[in-house]
Amino acid sequence: MRLREMDRHGIEMTLLSLNAPGVQAIPDTAEAIDVARIANDELAESLAKRPDRFRGFAALPMQDPEAAASELTHAVRELGFVGALVNGYTEKDEAGTAVYFDGPEYRPFWATVQELEAPLYLHPRSPVPFLATPYAGQPWLMGPAWAFAVETAVHAMRLMGSQLFDEYPGVQIVLGHLGERIPYDMARIDQRIEWSPFGYPCKKPISAYMRENFHITTSGNFNDPTFHCAIAEMGVARLMFSVDYPFEQTEEGAQWFDNTELSDADRLSIGRQNAIDLFKLKLE
Repeated sequence: MRLREMDRHGIEMTLLSLNAPGVQAIPDTAEAIDVARIANDELAESLAKRPDRFRGFAALPMQDPEAAASELTHAVRELGFVGALVNGYTEKDEAGTAVYFDGPEYRPFWATVQELEAPLYLHPRSPVPFLATPYAGQPWLMGPAWAFAVETAVHAMRLMGSQLFDEYPGVQIVLGHLGERIPYDMARIDQRIEWSPFGYPCKKPISAYMRENFHITTSGNFNDPTFHCAIAEMGVARLMFSVDYPFEQTEEGAQWFDNTELSDADRLSIGRQNAIDLFKLKLE
């Protein structure tokens, strides 16, 4: 079914991952480690049937940074995965907790990400209940309409503000939905950080890390003005076409991308070549 959908809309290859919130919603660390390994091994079996059309992102047990680094190494070097996808913060020890990946305990994990040259896709999830007070009484704000982007953008900026990319400049992270709204506010973020009374510990402004360490996809954000603003802020080389299937419709995403105003060279880069380069895809 998936191949027929891809063929119908001219999609040559799809990168597959475990659905959200996946392993990040398993508080028990031992169980998370087991589920990640099982999920990755099962995905690898499916990918082996059509390696010309499908590649994989690893699920990672971020509850244990050392185990996550080990599983990423296994997935990339032994299973042939092209990177990893984590579904936002991880719960650990107790349901409803939130652990972000900017802490010092995650530095060895990020060292492995850089060593393997394995991009990490930071996928959204809604905030845990104790962080969701601003959404109380307005449930429509949760999920993809708003909370997904806010939660993921804050996580991404936590990573930038932790000096992660000063220490590991080779780490590359992918954000969906045309950047979870960060690209459209980068100028103001940079400007206001300069005036922040709390200081700013990093060597570069937020916009520099976005343009050097982040890539953004079109997943689920098929809108011309937003797309072209993203190009203006991030540059063509940092954008990749994506549908966000099964949450979005392949037909809608493909038709929009085929018809949005772009030069042939830029359409080829965003629609194909940038992903080939980032994920080191070998295509026939």
